[in-house]
Amino acid sequence: MLNALIARHGAWRWGGYVIPILFGVTLLAMWETGERLFEISDVLLPAPSEIAARFWLSRDILWVDFVQTVIKGALSGFLMGCGAAFVLAVVIDRFPFLQKGLLPVGNFVAALPIVGMAPILVMWFGFDWQSKAAVVVVMVFFPMLVNTVQGLQSTDSMQRDLMRTYASSYWQTLLKLRLPAAMPFIFNGLKIASTLALIGAIVAEFFGSPIHGMGFRISTSVGQLALDLVWAEIVVAAIVGSAFYGGIALLERLVTFWHPSQRGRT
Repeated sequence: MLNALIARHGAWRWGGYVIPILFGVTLLAMWETGERLFEISDVLLPAPSEIAARFWLSRDILWVDFVQTVIKGALSGFLMGCGAAFVLAVVIDRFPFLQKGLLPVGNFVAALPIVGMAPILVMWFGFDWQSKAAVVVVMVFFPMLVNTVQGLQSTDSMQRDLMRTYASSYWQTLLKLRLPAAMPFIFNGLKIASTLALIGAIVAEFFGSPIHGMGFRISTSVGQLALDLVWAEIVVAAIVGSAFYGGIALLERLVTFWHPSQRGRT
């Protein structure tokens, strides 16, 4: 009822933040009540209070896993993969013949299943974070590449002709026209890559890792029927993934405030 009341007053500034928070709290309350009312086994579905207690008691373990998986594996792979994709997209834009050769190959590699690539990369780069970063690079590289190439080609002929009348060089046109016009596409690729990076790092740890890491912890805890710890790791992954995506979306709003998709947002 409170959610419905706030939703009716759409002009309220903080309504867009309060409504999902209240809705989430409502779902957690229903989850807690249902688990206790129907006496569901903790092995099947632990209550939110039990997950929170495990989260607090295992915060040291969760932090070590966070550093191993997110900082070393996902973030490093994200930066390397997206950075390399951006540079290659500029090269493809400068030499169009590469587009017909590289993009089909990229689409083929992007379609390869991660469960098939991860064991191979683990064997190549070892069981530490380097192999997880390599998996992330493979997962984020081609979505970022395709979006950046498409963005650099999004300007129309009239805009490019206008730059030629000003005697602009290729690099001047790139920096002052084509790259700004490509920003919405670039940020779209970054947002897609932000979700793929965390998934790739966690999945890669199922195929070999040191004695820490989120994927390793989930795999071993399931075997020990410690489902509360599994859910605690899932909570960490959800928080990190949401924060990562939200940070990129906020940066996009600041950089592309002029774009029609950002107009009218508070």
